[in-house]
Amino acid sequence: MPKSLKKSCSTQSSISSYFGGLNSKSSTNGSIPSGEKQQHTQLQPSRGKQRQSDEDDSGLPVKRARLSFQRHGQVGYYGVTETPPIRGARGLSAVTVERLQSFCCPAELNKGGAGKEEVEQKEPGGGVIQICDQEKGAMLPPCSLKDQRNNTKNPKQEREDERQEEEAGISLNQFAKTGGGRVPGSSPTQDSSVPCRRSKSAFTPLEQQVIQLKQQHEDALLAVECGYKYRFFGEDAEIAAKELNIFCHLDHNFMTCSVPTHRLFVHVRRLVSQGHKVGVVKQMETSAIKASGVNKNALFTRQLSALYTKSTLVGEDVNPLCSLGEDDRGSDPPDSYLLCISENWDKKGRQVTIGLVAVQPSTGDVLLDSFTDSHSRSELEGRILKINPVEILVPSDLSEHTHRLLQSIANTSTQADDRVQIQRKDAAEFEFPSAMNTVTEFYCHSQDTGVCSRSLSSVASLESQLICCLGPLIQYLREFNLERVLLNDSSFRCLSTESQGLVLSATTLRNLEIFSNQTDGGLRGSLLWVMDHTSTVFGRRLLRRWVSQPLTDLRSISDRQDAVCEILQSDSAALAAIRSLLAHLPDLERGICSIYHTKCSTQEFYLISSSLSRLGLELQALIPAIQSQLSSSLLRRLLLDTPDLLSPVHHFLKVLNETAAKSGDKKELFSDLSDFPALRERRTQIQSVLDEIRDHRKEVRAALRAPTLDYTTVSGLEFLIEVKNSMSAIVPRDWIKISSTKAVGRYHSPYLVERCRSLQQLREQLLLDCQKAWSDFLHQFGEHYHTMKRAISHLATMDCLFSLAEVAKQGDYCRPEMCENRCRIVIKDGRNPAIDLLMGEHNQYVPNHTDLQGEGRRTMIVTGPNMGGKSSYIRQVALVCVMAQMGCHVPATQASLGILDGIYTRMGASDSIYKGRSTFMEELTEASEIIARATERSLVIMDELGRGTSTHDGIAIAYATLEYFITEVKSLTLFVTHYPPLCELERMHPDHVANYHMAFLLNEPHTEAHARDDDVQPEFITFLYQLTEGAAGRSYGLNVARLANIPETILYTAAKKARDLEDTVNTRRKKSVLLDLWRISDRETLRNWTETNSLSLNCLNT
Repeated sequence: MPKSLKKSCSTQSSISSYFGGLNSKSSTNGSIPSGEKQQHTQLQPSRGKQRQSDEDDSGLPVKRARLSFQRHGQVGYYGVTETPPIRGARGLSAVTVERLQSFCCPAELNKGGAGKEEVEQKEPGGGVIQICDQEKGAMLPPCSLKDQRNNTKNPKQEREDERQEEEAGISLNQFAKTGGGRVPGSSPTQDSSVPCRRSKSAFTPLEQQVIQLKQQHEDALLAVECGYKYRFFGEDAEIAAKELNIFCHLDHNFMTCSVPTHRLFVHVRRLVSQGHKVGVVKQMETSAIKASGVNKNALFTRQLSALYTKSTLVGEDVNPLCSLGEDDRGSDPPDSYLLCISENWDKKGRQVTIGLVAVQPSTGDVLLDSFTDSHSRSELEGRILKINPVEILVPSDLSEHTHRLLQSIANTSTQADDRVQIQRKDAAEFEFPSAMNTVTEFYCHSQDTGVCSRSLSSVASLESQLICCLGPLIQYLREFNLERVLLNDSSFRCLSTESQGLVLSATTLRNLEIFSNQTDGGLRGSLLWVMDHTSTVFGRRLLRRWVSQPLTDLRSISDRQDAVCEILQSDSAALAAIRSLLAHLPDLERGICSIYHTKCSTQEFYLISSSLSRLGLELQALIPAIQSQLSSSLLRRLLLDTPDLLSPVHHFLKVLNETAAKSGDKKELFSDLSDFPALRERRTQIQSVLDEIRDHRKEVRAALRAPTLDYTTVSGLEFLIEVKNSMSAIVPRDWIKISSTKAVGRYHSPYLVERCRSLQQLREQLLLDCQKAWSDFLHQFGEHYHTMKRAISHLATMDCLFSLAEVAKQGDYCRPEMCENRCRIVIKDGRNPAIDLLMGEHNQYVPNHTDLQGEGRRTMIVTGPNMGGKSSYIRQVALVCVMAQMGCHVPATQASLGILDGIYTRMGASDSIYKGRSTFMEELTEASEIIARATERSLVIMDELGRGTSTHDGIAIAYATLEYFITEVKSLTLFVTHYPPLCELERMHPDHVANYHMAFLLNEPHTEAHARDDDVQPEFITFLYQLTEGAAGRSYGLNVARLANIPETILYTAAKKARDLEDTVNTRRKKSVLLDLWRISDRETLRNWTETNSLSLNCLNT
């Protein structure tokens, strides 16, 4: 680009503003003056790098108009006409006309397909030149005279050329758009009278290569390696320029932008985070080897070397780990799962069976599950929230219910880099026969036949819906060369929560704020935020899994509790040393998986292998202390097994040259070449050539009569013979002069030229041999992948146990007593862990007791004023249960808990637009799912069920639902309500139900200000946040209205209306009670009526 153009566009607002059409000012500047001298200045073509630079009114450079002429009535290449020139004093010469024919002016197309703007200038000789301006059009390279002559072909020849071009498959329409280098004539709105065809020769060899690559990968943004930078072309360039905020300009036929090679990983990650699929195209040849080949005059061969999406960011292009001290905790999300979903509708059973397989290519984790679901897709939603995928594969014929769910999940985040990417694939890939063929072929044609045969037998026994997910997943990962992660079924893990852990539904995860708070969706204030004190990235991933799936096995819970207690109480120096070892570690889990995929750099390999080796040696030295000082079976197993699992890494580390590995020099990477015969042979050949070059010095010294002369190296050029200019006469004539200064000249003899060429070829061949040896070296290390992964899993478990110990140190935490055969929740002075931590040192949180017994009072009806702390209390009970079944200490002075099989919640009020459900429908749908899934060993929490409809309907639904849980489900239940009639259930089921309310103080209203004649004013209460036995008579909603700054006039009107409604209801109730008493005729009936209607008698007393 011209320097003048660069200076004028240092601050570019947009691509369209730069390449917009010529305005009136630019058109005026582009006119042809009447003077001959000015005419020559304006119309003479630019030479070399000098180009004309115009600017519009805003100061931005605009595109220069290019001209073309029509001779003797013949239509020019771009439809710009010229009358037959009249030779005269001021007429144009033939040479000038031929030069002007190399310029072209694209026809203008507005959005409506018309609106050409033409500026006519009279030629001094009488000719008329029409200058066309194409708004937001593409600039095309000058067409040669040969191209102009080709346009005069007869129609038959034109049709034959069009047919050949179509067969060649080169279509710019598939690659570039208007404004990005589209060939005139490709748009349907183009004027058909203008013959604007262009042959293949109009594209440079690089552009033809890019077109072919783009046709093979139409859905990806291609970054093409060109020397020291990566370039984007066409629409890819415009998208990349917008996302990366870099400059985009026109080069030949296409818009283009570029990024430097050493910053490729930054830009690829930014594009991928915005939801784009990015392909990296690299040069596959070196200059010296290409120069010696048969295609030395052809273009460099380029191939797609890697593809990247959100879930497949694996490779040295995107993971530039360089030093041991780097902390990459914030570089990637903790999980980057790729999820594949298939579904099968059972018409007879009228239910859908869903299969899902989730794989994390960066860590090698694979999750499988198959389950039946309802039309609300609540089971699927819960699993998606636990997996937290970044990319989802679904069939093209996905059901409407599932589609709505996925859309609602994908749109929960307002930032594009946080949104889940949904990829639709051909539904035929999800059919069982096709998927089974893919799976069978994948496992049968693998190199490791032993492992794959075992994996195939295990995979073949999976349910059909899982096979329907595995097939498309294998095909998708093949595009990225990451399918190897599915070879060994030892990394497969079943996600079925019903048999392996505490069930936490999607609604429960949101309502209890397990992973994120409900205020801004951030981590702060969630349970995961409270629990996360890990030191490593792989430990943080494991802790999230622990939080999402608490244990249900008593022995496993006890083992974790014993380990945490020993960490808290032990004075062992071994534990302190292990904790320090885990600090500042890189992401070992991602690192070994990158090695397993053979996609890591030498720097990353050395960082990972040296870290693993150091850990193995340090833990080996601590074994005596571990055996003598630690008693926890879990701690001893984790720490004693890890050194043996890490032992293979020491051999691989010894082979490497540390300096070369850290610098990325693969030529000097291996210090011991005993296992690399090809490299030894190539080095021997290189050394032989070097010896020949050194022996040639004798001939050089004899020719120049300089016995002490030696070779010099300048600017990377080796073996230069430096001769003073005063002695240049004795230099042989056949020597080649390479460079010179005022004092000396530097030469190569013909022998040196030939030997240096051979040396360069051997060195580049050595680099290729080193690359192959490096790939084989990574394959050998990959054979120990599963062993290393198990060792890193042990380290992650240790990190999580240290984190649980840090939670227990926060103060007033206790070890809960876990009961396997009894269903109970007994908590003394329990607190909400998140609120307790957020309040910090103020310590103003009011603790509360909880006593729920499966065989006794298992239902608590909680009433009280709004804002009194009811929701906070029921959340704290659930969170304490979750923490206890994780094996963690809990925020209480004492706790005795039974092992729950699930926690189900119905809280809050919100609609679901994507699912097509109103607020009340959403409320009842959640209640229906809880009724269907809760058992005697479940904790059920319902907050204000029935408030989304009329009062009578709401009371009826809430009453019937609660009674069903008391008598049929028999689960541990916390039921929050503002409906007083529900409190009557305590008298109907005194052994299983108890009424509680959040205590408060009722203050006298202010009577001196704004006093009314009827003296009706809203109450003013003080919250005590203390759980107290008994039901609250009122909810005192007007007090919350005052806190919300509702105007006083409205408050007084509302207070008066509330009093009137209350009096009306009490009057009706008294009449009904008196009528019932009037019908009673004997003492026994009166006694029975009194026992069952004590609330009605209280109404009479008031």
